Amino acid sequence: MNRILTRVREDIAVVFEKDPAAKSVAEVLLYPGLHALWAYRLSHRLYERKVPFVPRLISQIARILTGGIEIHPGAKIGRRFFIDHGSGVVIGETAEIGDNVMLYHQVTLGATGWWKDMKSGRVKRHPTIENDVVIGCGASLLGPITVGAGSKIGAMALVIDNVPPGSIVVGAPATVLRRARMSDTELEDASRHIG
Repeated sequence: MNRILTRVREDIAVVFEKDPAAKSVAEVLLYPGLHALWAYRLSHRLYERKVPFVPRLISQIARILTGGIEIHPGAKIGRRFFIDHGSGVVIGETAEIGDNVMLYHQVTLGATGWWKDMKSGRVKRHPTIENDVVIGCGASLLGPITVGAGSKIGAMALVIDNVPPGSIVVGAPATVLRRARMSDTELEDASRHIG
């Protein structure tokens, strides 16, 4: 029980850290991204225990209640995860998300197509997002790609290739604007143009 309370407190603290509009705990408790995350955690535990049907039921009820945040119970999500605004976010079954990752609304972490994976069972079809990544609104990251730690993905980007750590990526199809050798100030300036 202590571990659960610690996680809940951490989830609330992350909202205050990442959203300057957050004014009180009561207000933060209304955030649909927080509801989606908590529903995901419950469904993921049941999914790992191979409970049939219920994990997907929880994820679909959460999708309805959160304005369209759909997180498959099979996805793996690290600590300090934050979805800002949230509506229209889709996170696929084999997606893996590291620690301290932030998504804006309408982000898709999806597969490139079911037809490629039909015969091979449960294979990696969705992106891996490493630690400290920010993904701007409307971005689509598709397939079993990896987005390197500390990267920033711009709004409406279409990412279908691996992204090196510390990169800034924009456009459809995505183009790497800068790679890791940026100073902290340059990264902060560039990230202001992403969300």
